[in-house]
Amino acid sequence: MSLERLGGIVGFSKSVLSRVETADAMMAPDLPSKLDATFHTEGLFEKLYALAKNEIHPDRYRRRMELERRAVAIEVLAGHIVPGLVQTEGYARELFRIGNPSAKPDEIEHKVDVREGRKDIFERDPQPFLGMILDEAVLRRPIGGPDVMRAQLASLLELVDAPNSLVQVMPFNHGGHALMGGTLNLLTLDDGTAVAYEESIGSGTLFEDKESVTTRRRAYDRLRAYALSPCETGALIQDVMEALPR
Repeated sequence: MSLERLGGIVGFSKSVLSRVETADAMMAPDLPSKLDATFHTEGLFEKLYALAKNEIHPDRYRRRMELERRAVAIEVLAGHIVPGLVQTEGYARELFRIGNPSAKPDEIEHKVDVREGRKDIFERDPQPFLGMILDEAVLRRPIGGPDVMRAQLASLLELVDAPNSLVQVMPFNHGGHALMGGTLNLLTLDDGTAVAYEESIGSGTLFEDKESVTTRRRAYDRLRAYALSPCETGALIQDVMEALPR
């Protein structure tokens, strides 16, 4: 059966089915049942999907970047460092340096350039919305010295309550919460699909099934309710900047 004909039956485009067929994309959660109905395979595709969705994507970072470029809304929880999308060059350079002390300067500069290149998504019209919840540790851990940190905090301050961005801080005095220990990215795509990406020190996991994404969305929304308001967040960032040595 051609992909064009199959697409007409299951309601997915040829391009989407092609990416699924070549394992460049995880299939949508409602596609397996439609394939079973089309090919009379008695639940085979649903069983295979149940296995596949729990596997770590072989090139999950590239896939995550592709989805990020399609996002109309990006919401991030950061527990330790400023999210890559809004890092200044100086801040990013220092992170790459301390992450690999033996790296050559040109290797570090290449990584900085790549990270800067991710920001071109904000040059689109309309721009994607960016929402961030930052643990207070993100503000108070000095990276790269006072000047680098001051520039990074000043950059964040511009995003706190802007037309296309919102930043809130989760204060230390809140105590524990369900999303400690890593970074969470929630992406709403141009077709309304929602995905989640969790990142730890050296690995990341992409979630595209509805149940996993919904669980993480609820935890994020609960955390946002406990975070400081944008006004309070701006005041805290300003206080931390002023406390940096000159």
